[in-house]
Amino acid sequence: MKRVLFMMAMFILAVAAPAFGAANTIVLDGSTTVGPLAKSFAAYFTKKYGVKVMVSESGSGNGAKGLINGSCDIATLSRAMKPRELSAAKAKGINPVQHIVALDGIAMVVHPGNPVKNLTKDQIAAIYTGRFTNWKEVGGPNAKIVVIQRESNSGTQEAFKELVMGKTAQISKAAETQASNGAIKNRVASTRSAIGFLGLGFVDRSVKPVAVNGVLPSVATVKSGSYPVSRPLYFYTAGQPTGTLKKFVDLPKTVDGKRIVSELGFVVK
Repeated sequence: MKRVLFMMAMFILAVAAPAFGAANTIVLDGSTTVGPLAKSFAAYFTKKYGVKVMVSESGSGNGAKGLINGSCDIATLSRAMKPRELSAAKAKGINPVQHIVALDGIAMVVHPGNPVKNLTKDQIAAIYTGRFTNWKEVGGPNAKIVVIQRESNSGTQEAFKELVMGKTAQISKAAETQASNGAIKNRVASTRSAIGFLGLGFVDRSVKPVAVNGVLPSVATVKSGSYPVSRPLYFYTAGQPTGTLKKFVDLPKTVDGKRIVSELGFVVK
């Protein structure tokens, strides 16, 4: 009898073990812009609390879908959830709760050899709609503009369109599409006549940020609100987080979390 009871107990533990492991894993999916923050928070959190954190970067739209279908615990978005996403979530009994992780500026970048230093929002919109096709039309050299955008699933693409072009304007079909901030940076860095846009934390010396309406993107100008192409970055949870999940979501509010945000070139909220 004791042997039977022992075997039953071992069976129960074997079945319960994977569930325990799953319960102690936090899964994030979404924005490539929020990706560096999510990965740094994950490494810190695992080291400090021993909780496994998995981070994927399939785009803001897929992050929202993941939250709705239950494949992730936290959706990382570089734009707010759309009304149709919120409706889809509520249809499944899910109440998405928004948490601001950091602030970010969308930097307009060109090749370091491009002499253009400033563009107005109207000029950028004209470039991206295809109305301006040569750099000489905005005070630059006589060279065709190579326009680089993000894919349609990108939160940065959505934010750029809303902040610079307006929701109804259409980006030219001649624009080249890249799948990530890093891909845009590499393309602009290697293409003398290109223009693209990046999250502020991705800007380095391989590209040159240009001022927008006379204001350069920086931590200071994003924080003050003077840089006109700025946006919050988000975590979304299904309902108010509790326990370990809440501790992770609250990390950007802590001293160590704020340090991570700043070290990665983003702006503390």
